Amino acid sequence: MRRAGAAFAALALGVLSRPLDAQGLPVLTGAGYSEPTTRYAHGVLGDAVEWGALTLTADRCTDCARPDPLRVTIRLSETRVFEDLAPRLVGLDPDRPDMAMVVESDLSQGARLALYAPTGLVAATPFIGQANRWLAPLGAADLDGDGRLEVAYVDRPHLAKTLRIWRLEDDRLTEVAAMPGLANHRIGRDYIEGGLRDCGQGPEMILANGDWTTVQALRFDGTLTARSLGAYSPAAIRAAMACE
Repeated sequence: MRRAGAAFAALALGVLSRPLDAQGLPVLTGAGYSEPTTRYAHGVLGDAVEWGALTLTADRCTDCARPDPLRVTIRLSETRVFEDLAPRLVGLDPDRPDMAMVVESDLSQGARLALYAPTGLVAATPFIGQANRWLAPLGAADLDGDGRLEVAYVDRPHLAKTLRIWRLEDDRLTEVAAMPGLANHRIGRDYIEGGLRDCGQGPEMILANGDWTTVQALRFDGTLTARSLGAYSPAAIRAAMACE
């Protein structure tokens, strides 16, 4: 059941050389959703339960003899929910995540992709603009090797089926690329297919084409390029993600 999506998603970081990332944000050690709610009647992920709060934990002094834990709960207003499976810990250095990437939905404006730190909202894309319109994340990484973080998601994977790439600069997300005819979620399912992989030649995005007949691998180097990996099946998506 999707209620497992509220389970705490922890990341073992080990011993780190400094407590904060380059932007001065604490290094996250975990994230999870809480405060289930039915105030948003969409059910795109298979049930009527969404989440009203996001809890982040961090270690403010990872090179100290004793940890200095920080725990922050971020509660949304009554007009919004986290319409998501689980928060994703992300950052420019994947071993030092400093933000949680989430899907946040407004009861009248639909979904947006948002990045939260213990200090609060870092940046977000615009809301889609209509209730019951959703997006499915792929992941976040420096996709083009320019030293800046990009985030990737499929805009309305059941309708628009458009991959969108946004770049984080300071506290703003700017769209830098888009490609139609792609999908990574089927309505009512409590999981998202594909994601980001790195098989030794840099990050690639793995997802299906829009009619779910082929598996696609995409790269971003300033522009998006796609190549087919063969016929689609759930097993083929899993094999692609495992670099098989």
